[in-house]
Amino acid sequence: MIGTMSDDPLPYGLYYLDALRGIMRRALDVVAEQGLPDNHYFHITFRTDHPDVVMPKVLRLQYPTEMAIILQHVFQDLQVNDHDFSVTLSFNRVQQRLTVPLEAVTMFQDPPANVVLTFAEAEQAIAGEAVTDADGSEEGAAEAGPDEDGSDSGVESRTEKRGNVIAFDNFRKS
Repeated sequence: MIGTMSDDPLPYGLYYLDALRGIMRRALDVVAEQGLPDNHYFHITFRTDHPDVVMPKVLRLQYPTEMAIILQHVFQDLQVNDHDFSVTLSFNRVQQRLTVPLEAVTMFQDPPANVVLTFAEAEQAIAGEAVTDADGSEEGAAEAGPDEDGSDSGVESRTEKRGNVIAFDNFRKS
């Protein structure tokens, strides 16, 4: 997580990051209460090495730094609060419960809506760092895909296109 920028009395970058997380939380809230509307689905990438991520040991060993999940057809018991969300997904036909702090999320997508929120890039930009993975590449970012039998496990392959990043400047009044 980025610092508090204590030398800036109005840390707009942090405000922006909080607003992005609020958008994600609100979308997750709607889905938790009403289910996924129409053809929407969520692709969520998060840091598994965040200290407040709760996940089975077998998954943590398989995905030690990053994981991507998809909330589409096969997920259960989505619960959302101010600081995290929990969901049950199927991994190789075994139900597993994950709890993900909102601040561990690095990217949130709703591809049918062309929505991509990139938290890691926003954090790096606020901190004045280059926008790259810690090792300079996307390698090592683990994302599970469909089960071996082709069924939807709720997690996907790194080869999927990321979509368009929304520039909020387009919505500002002149």
